[in-house]
Amino acid sequence: MMSRGGAKVASSLLKSARPRLFSTATPSTIRSMSHEPSHLLKPAAADLASVNTWIRSGTGGVRFASTASLGEKTPSQDENPKKTEDESSTGGNKGIASYWGVEPNKITKEDGTEWKWNCFRPWETYKADLTIDLSKHHVPTTFLDRLAYWTVKSLRWPTDLFFQRRYGCRAMMLETVAAVPGMVGGMLLHFKSLRRFEQSGGWIKALLEEAENERMHLMTFMEVAKPKWYERALVITVQGVFFNAYFLGYLISPKFAHRMVGYLEEEAIHSYTEFLKELDKGNIDNVPAPAIAIDYWRLPADATLRDVVMVVRADEAHHRDVNHFASDIHYQGRELKEAPAPVGYH
Repeated sequence: MMSRGGAKVASSLLKSARPRLFSTATPSTIRSMSHEPSHLLKPAAADLASVNTWIRSGTGGVRFASTASLGEKTPSQDENPKKTEDESSTGGNKGIASYWGVEPNKITKEDGTEWKWNCFRPWETYKADLTIDLSKHHVPTTFLDRLAYWTVKSLRWPTDLFFQRRYGCRAMMLETVAAVPGMVGGMLLHFKSLRRFEQSGGWIKALLEEAENERMHLMTFMEVAKPKWYERALVITVQGVFFNAYFLGYLISPKFAHRMVGYLEEEAIHSYTEFLKELDKGNIDNVPAPAIAIDYWRLPADATLRDVVMVVRADEAHHRDVNHFASDIHYQGRELKEAPAPVGYH
């Protein structure tokens, strides 16, 4: 008796659920459901629970029941209208919606126009100090100094051979390497500060600031010289080798690592000086400065590529001073945290 009653209950429930489980349900099928005998539409609670368990287990635990009645819209239809193709690809004019409430601030320039750069903000811009002494040089005196000096000199030969007079591409490649030391040094000092429960004297920020400044050089020169596929491949190779080599060198001897970067920046000053000579000779077109450079260095609206090279060269001179100074601190047997870091030194 129970088996026959259970079969009848299952049959009745399947008939009643068919319009919701299958897309072939028609209005006539739905109307016919209302004429089922009442004793089949109201099964015993135990039988209903067993059949309900069977349906849910047989369908992988998916809930097919719905509270939406016929002729009513589901919440998803009311609350989540479909976006157009343009809105889904660009995010629309309202920006990116976030449950977390993290929304970008509307930033304007001093003249009231909208700030269009997300990679840096107006308070991070500055006017480069072009009066810095470009001729300063640290004469190697110790073994580590000489090792750092000749390591940099040996790296210049293949660079000259590969790029020759293509100073735009040369500058782009140089910046992909120059942005590595600050990030590595800042990262290692950050971990050291965490391990020892001590402050860094501001040197973490100073070195990361240097890395960010070098990266902005790269973003600028990418607007001037578009890298070819083999130059991109070379960047990947050089960056991978240089990062690991410098990481190991900094772990072994920070004084050597900073001294090498100081000499690397001296070579950068020389390279940008040659760049300026080619611009003055007319061998390289003195094109208008990229918009990102005008906003980052607060250059005049009519600035040219020559103006950009001038401010970049001044930045490299400041990085030279910072790294030679850091190396001198280590040579005196002291730690960087004992000397105030030159944060914001541009």
